[in-house]
Amino acid sequence: MPSSIKLAAVSDVPLNQSKCFRTAAGTIALFHQPDGFYALDDACPHRDGPLSEGPVKDGAVACPWHQWLFRLKDGVCTNIPGPKVKTYPVQIIKDEIWITL
Repeated sequence: MPSSIKLAAVSDVPLNQSKCFRTAAGTIALFHQPDGFYALDDACPHRDGPLSEGPVKDGAVACPWHQWLFRLKDGVCTNIPGPKVKTYPVQIIKDEIWITL
């Protein structure tokens, strides 16, 4: 059964920034973009590069180690066929960021 957890306050992750959080489900990368917040596993499936440290452009984050690109909305790799990272639904409740595991 899915459970929700609070990651942070909205003010903890400024616009166009990211932050990683350790949870029971593993390390989660949280991205604050102009169109909202996105949460996905922080580890690139290639060599476990920290996605939370990668640059975001056109709705995708690049792994800082080998430049694999993952769409924030669904975790699909856009430049290597097949790989995907798990994404998590995000809700904003009273200025707090919650995700569903």
